[in-house]
Amino acid sequence: MRARPVAGILLRQFYLIRGSPVRALPMFAWVAIDIVVWGFITRYLNLMSAGRFNYVPSLLGAVLLWDFFTRIMQGVSTAFLEDVWSRNFLNLFATPLTTPEYIAGLVITSIGTSTVGLIVMLVLATSVFGLSFFSLGLMLIPFLLVLFAFGIALGVLASALVLRLGPASEWLVWPMPALLSPFVGVFYPLSTLPRWMQDVGHLLPPAYVFQGMRGILAGHALPAGQLVLGAGLAVLYVLLAGYFFTRVFRYALRTGLLARYSAESVS
Repeated sequence: MRARPVAGILLRQFYLIRGSPVRALPMFAWVAIDIVVWGFITRYLNLMSAGRFNYVPSLLGAVLLWDFFTRIMQGVSTAFLEDVWSRNFLNLFATPLTTPEYIAGLVITSIGTSTVGLIVMLVLATSVFGLSFFSLGLMLIPFLLVLFAFGIALGVLASALVLRLGPASEWLVWPMPALLSPFVGVFYPLSTLPRWMQDVGHLLPPAYVFQGMRGILAGHALPAGQLVLGAGLAVLYVLLAGYFFTRVFRYALRTGLLARYSAESVS
């Protein structure tokens, strides 16, 4: 993998944002709204419980982690969709750009955009609502890494689906995190779910992240076994998503789908 083509993908995204500063708004606007809304919800719940339970770490912390995962996933897919909307694929792949280099550029773009959102979330959650997330210290890093890896996998998978099914299928991308959230137990333990939903949840890395975070907040030790299992699943999904994207891209080249890309679905 060469650094220069990857840097070219990053430079394109930089020029897009510089040429239209409004594009930078989604990096922090929606996450800020989520933190503010859920922050006041947790304050209300704390008042209702009369101090018997602090809802800020459990609820607001879960919102922060889930928004971080969502920003990672959408950072990859949105960068990909920019090329869909501008009909830019033929321009890109008329160069010696390879598929791994293109995916690497999307991933690094997602890191940059999601970092902005994460900083905004942390500033709001800690300064306004008193979420002491940094008190977890280094224990926070493995949880974020698992969510990061799975977010990359989901973003690459979503991009492959749009590439295969056509631009009109982009509506499949946006609800993906919402569809997964009931199965991973963002706000509640998996034990509250029906058995079949628990079985699905155990196949999803975020379930181990949120289960482990609740355990730490309850005073238990770092769940190393659960984190290793979640990390292993996340890495597996990254490899499978990369393989799927490569297969779809080769199919698009072989059938001429890439050249016929239009605003309508392509079979």
